[in-house]
Formats: sequence, C-alpha cells, structure tokens
Amino acid sequence: MDMERLKKQFEFIKEIDKEKFIGRQTYLTDAKRKENDAEHAWHMAIMAVLLSEYANEEIDVLKTITMLLIHDIVEIDAGDTYAYDEAGLETQREREEKAADRIFGLLPKDQEKKFRELWEEFEARETKEAKFARTLDNVQPTMLNAASDGKAWSEHGVHISQILKRNERTKEGSEILWNYARENFIEPNVKKGRIKND
Repeated sequence: MDMERLKKQFEFIKEIDKEKFIGRQTYLTDAKRKENDAEHAWHMAIMAVLLSEYANEEIDVLKTITMLLIHDIVEIDAGDTYAYDEAGLETQREREEKAADRIFGLLPKDQEKKFRELWEEFEARETKEAKFARTLDNVQPTMLNAASDGKAWSEHGVHISQILKRNERTKEGSEILWNYARENFIEPNVKKGRIKND
C-alpha cells in the first residue's frame, strides 16, 4: 500500500470539510438560514440521480455527480460569489483558478489531474455532462428561492432581467427542467413581487 498516496487523499478530504463553512445567498426551504456549499453540492448530486432522465442528451450520471460534488470546492479559498454581484464576478475566475491550484494540488497527481479536468469541464460548459450540471446549478437555487417565498430575491432586489440573463444558457442541459423552473419557481415570484419586473 502507498501510504503517501493515502495520506494525501486524507489531507484533501480533511481540507474540503471547510466547504461546510462557505455560506451561500440562498435560503433553505424554511427560510431560517442560508445553505452552505456542501449542502448545495449534496442537493445537486441527488438531483442528478433523480432528474438525469430530463437531460437533453443521455449523460454519464456518475461523471455529472462527481462534477457537481467538486465544482464549488474552490470557494474554500475564493469564497462564494453571489450570482448578481458584478464586481465579484469580474475577479471570480482568477480567484477560483488560484484556489483550484492549491486545493486540487493536495491530491496525488493522477487524482489532481482528474479533478482539475472535471472542474475545468464544468466551467467550460461544453460537454453534455457539464451542460446538465450547470442546469442543475441554476435550477436548484430557483427552487429554494421559491420555497422560501422569494426571500433572497426580495432582499437583494433581483430583477427578472437579471435572472433571465444569468439563465440564458440553462436550457442547454435540459429544456424541460429550465421550463419547469421558469414556470413554477420564477414567474409566480414575479407575480407576487418577490422578483422585480422590468
């Protein structure tokens, strides 16, 4: 047994526990507190198992789940960038690449390469798995926002035009899921005034 390899794997496992401390702007369904990155990743991994039948193309579910579980690990160093924070979005890529170098660099070389490539694939949004993962990454917060009566949308004064711009490629992974989210989570909150109409 390669003890050095196992040691590195456990160093990485211990390090990513910090993802549980990275707060997001989306409230949980009871609207009492906001979710953290680890909860977000877990939720989408389950969604990938349940909802993969709605992907525009047949996907490798395990690959998609792995991608979803690691996609926000970089936020341990880079922090969560709110979807509508224009200033934060300008520096997001640079902060996240630096974090990816450090965090994935804790792994044995072969796993570092595999995880880094999956993270880059998610970011590039070119493969069918990445497109579906990105659909889930956008749909999950809309569901939670709707379940919490639009609390985060109201607090941040979010406009429908911002949501539509952020989601202009969401249907690339699943038209069915995007249409469902728009009709059941977003549009009712526009009508209720939780999302500002332009």
